[in-house]
Amino acid sequence: MTKFSELNLNPKVLKAVEEAGYETPTPIQAGAIPPALEGRDVLGIAQTGTGKTASFTLPMITLLARGRARARMPRSLVLCPTRELAAQVAENFDTYTKHLKLTKALLIGGVSFKEQDALIDRGVDVLIATPGRLLDHFERGKLLLTGVQIMVVDEADRMLDMGFIPDIERIFSLTPFTRQTLFFSATMAPEIERITNTFLSAPARIEVARQATASETIEQGVVQFKGSRRDREASEKRAVLRALIDAEGETCTNAIIFCNRKTDVDIVAKSLQKYGYDAAPIHGDLDQSQRTRTLDGFREGKLRLLVASDVAARGLDVPSVSHVFNFDVPGHPEDYVHRIGRTGRAGRDGKAITLCIPRDEKALDAIEKLIQKAIPRLENPVNLEELPEPKPRREERKGKSDKPRRETENRADKAPREDKREARPEETRSEPREDKRERTPRTDDKRGRDRSEDRGGKVVGMGDHLPSFIALSFEERRAG
Repeated sequence: MTKFSELNLNPKVLKAVEEAGYETPTPIQAGAIPPALEGRDVLGIAQTGTGKTASFTLPMITLLARGRARARMPRSLVLCPTRELAAQVAENFDTYTKHLKLTKALLIGGVSFKEQDALIDRGVDVLIATPGRLLDHFERGKLLLTGVQIMVVDEADRMLDMGFIPDIERIFSLTPFTRQTLFFSATMAPEIERITNTFLSAPARIEVARQATASETIEQGVVQFKGSRRDREASEKRAVLRALIDAEGETCTNAIIFCNRKTDVDIVAKSLQKYGYDAAPIHGDLDQSQRTRTLDGFREGKLRLLVASDVAARGLDVPSVSHVFNFDVPGHPEDYVHRIGRTGRAGRDGKAITLCIPRDEKALDAIEKLIQKAIPRLENPVNLEELPEPKPRREERKGKSDKPRRETENRADKAPREDKREARPEETRSEPREDKRERTPRTDDKRGRDRSEDRGGKVVGMGDHLPSFIALSFEERRAG
């Protein structure tokens, strides 16, 4: 079996790896590090949790050990789709460069431009950034990419999902043609394949697992249920989730609960907190400081349940997650693999349970086709008929919305409405109503004279009365 000591890494890098407690590289690391050290382009395809980050950080540090950075001209560039993943990559560099004098800068949103500009001005060996913030600095004239020797694109398929591919192509065009490119992705969509064919030169392709496959150490299951009523489906679904967490007992030391929408992330987190569960939300609309604080609490074991959108599904290194609950079936089958890949990492056992309502069955079928096996069906632990009725809305409890309607209906039942028109005497109808408003006579546009002159100065309107000329015509016809 290959060991890190056999991979021709810098002795100081190797020392840091040993101090971190690693001896044997993962398959993606063993396959990607040797060609990267030779200066070749690398295309790495591996599922989440296989150690892709170290497979590019270790050779990069070894190659950058010699040389010195210049102001505003980083020597290497690492692009990440999310702030959390970028921060994690930065932590990896801190771990493996502890015995080397290499500088780094982290360019992500939610942090002051002024602080980031100060780091860039001093010169950095490694620049770790999200695409949007990197281009912001470039357009402000604070950054030059002509000195990039090594460029890394991490989680490329997630970049595609988040709409960053045009930005990636632009960033590629700003870097030297002679750069070395390390490209990593969990899946190879056609668009990703096109980019690799365009920007990579004869890459060493390392594929350590079949594309989009779930780890064999993860026990999977799905609970299918139908809400008793449409208006109760959401609350019943949350009740099923709580019952599943309780059923796992002490084996569920911590868990990530995935929702498809950010609004549902907040609702589920508040619901769990209401019932006494230690839970907190994380999604893209939260402040960066709050996201960092929540994620740190989950990593350190202070937070048991992390309710997340797909922003937490890729690349985040939380090695000891015991369970993953899919509150919603993901719309893209590949996202299912990435979600459940948060558990069962580094050879540990994990468990993933998915809640499926009738309208999600097509998405569930697509997932089973992708992973090429049927997911075992689990029994619903909740008897929906025994659940209490949901509380009425606030306005319904106060009786403000129903009372006027009920009173109106009761009056309508007791006595039919009187039509004021029908109640008028017949003689009143024949006489023209007095219009209190002052009317201005209309003029004929063609002849330019007052129409009322033809009627003897009388203005005839179409109201409830019967015009006299119609009555006359009927009388003449009767007489004839």
